[in-house]
Amino acid sequence: MSRRSRRSKSAGENRWLGKLGIWLGICCLLTLTLIYGALRSYLHSDAFRKFLSAEASQAVNVTGEFARFRWDGLAVETDSFAARGGTGLITAVHADGLRTEIGLGAVRRGVWEIRDSSVRRLEISVDATAPLAPPLSPGVSPEHVAKSRPPAWIPRQAEIQQIDIRELTIRAILNQGLATLSGMNVHAEMAGAKDAYRTEIEGGSIHLPFPIAPELLLDRAQLRYQNQQIFLSHAKLRAWENGRIEATGEWDMKSQQFFADGDASGINCEEVLPIDWSKRLTGTLNSSFALHNRSGFPQASGKLVLQNSVLTALPILDALAAYADTRRFRILTLNDAHTDWSWQRGDLTLSHLVLFAEGLVRVEGGLVLHGQEIDGIFRLGLAPGTLATIPGAETDVFLPGERGLLWTTVRVTGTLDDPKEDLTERLITAAGLRMFDQIPETGEKVIKFTQSLLKNPSPDTLETSSKIIKEGKKAVRDVGGILSGILGGAVPPEPKDTDEIQ
Repeated sequence: MSRRSRRSKSAGENRWLGKLGIWLGICCLLTLTLIYGALRSYLHSDAFRKFLSAEASQAVNVTGEFARFRWDGLAVETDSFAARGGTGLITAVHADGLRTEIGLGAVRRGVWEIRDSSVRRLEISVDATAPLAPPLSPGVSPEHVAKSRPPAWIPRQAEIQQIDIRELTIRAILNQGLATLSGMNVHAEMAGAKDAYRTEIEGGSIHLPFPIAPELLLDRAQLRYQNQQIFLSHAKLRAWENGRIEATGEWDMKSQQFFADGDASGINCEEVLPIDWSKRLTGTLNSSFALHNRSGFPQASGKLVLQNSVLTALPILDALAAYADTRRFRILTLNDAHTDWSWQRGDLTLSHLVLFAEGLVRVEGGLVLHGQEIDGIFRLGLAPGTLATIPGAETDVFLPGERGLLWTTVRVTGTLDDPKEDLTERLITAAGLRMFDQIPETGEKVIKFTQSLLKNPSPDTLETSSKIIKEGKKAVRDVGGILSGILGGAVPPEPKDTDEIQ
């Protein structure tokens, strides 16, 4: 074949291939157009609305439906989504003002892309006390879910890539009562793995049904969701006037177990204590905390430290001020104040508690607060010479110990409104016994002290007391009675100046 013939044949083949390519391109374009038209037709059908209703229902194990769709190309709006649950964790869902855009980039792998979604308001009701129900699936879904199955060539999964919720409210029924989270702004987006999302929440308030928990105002929280587990990477909250809380944690939606830990700082004592005690203890509270329900019920623990703290008008301190003939115990500036704490089933336990005022007093021990009732045991250390005016106090009740202090054990009972301690009675008993042993010198000393505590001592009382001491008749009982009337059952009046006592 000549060279010219070969060139002519090659040119003819190229023209034929070119025309074939054009026709193939036209066919592909027509096919894509037909597919797009078919997909768009399905998207705009009521079947797609029911399909998305089924997908949303299955995702949170409820039975719900979107209101009528309004389309603009691939963007769609709807007024609401309303759902009711069965016996599962989520009992109701209601969303208003929904908008999203459908992406076709994942159609080849059988997925509708739900992109740039937004919700004006979302309300979720949760019952954490109910047993978990099995998740909905196409084979066992309610009738409207089964009818929503798309044709075989249509994607059968929906994938939310990003969503913004302007106002989120969650109402959760817990064993302890109702917890609410309201007014939160939420942004969530896919985090790589299937059904994994990163979420950022800003604003809103949290109300928990625990007596020790205040209203919490959320600054910002970062979470991650995957495999029905929620991980709190970091959260910053505010409580009371100046309190700041930072926390991390996790929640397993399958087992309903949760755990959180963190730190609270800048909290004023008067904001967290009962009214009566808020007048007695001032300062700034800082505490670590850990909260979980691994035992089947919520419990919390941590270590608390008080800074710039002042203890005022505590009955036992007022008694010590009267015994010691000094005002120093009535208002104590604490150099050290800390305790470990735990809370469960309504009981608050303080352990390894330390209250220390340099040069005056050190308290060590713990207590259990059950409702308003107190039950505590403490070691009380006083500087030598503090109770020198009470016979027997520094030899029979207090004994030398560590830190150069004199120590005794004190039992505290009663209620927050009316605390009781057993130190007064033991000091009375010791004073009576020692006074009887050291008559008449000590007896005269105690009578002088008795006179200083009585605003208007009668001559008859002093004369009777003197006779009892001198004669030694029924000394322990009667002298104990005199002191009991002065010191027992009521806070002693403030001591007079030393010159008046003498």
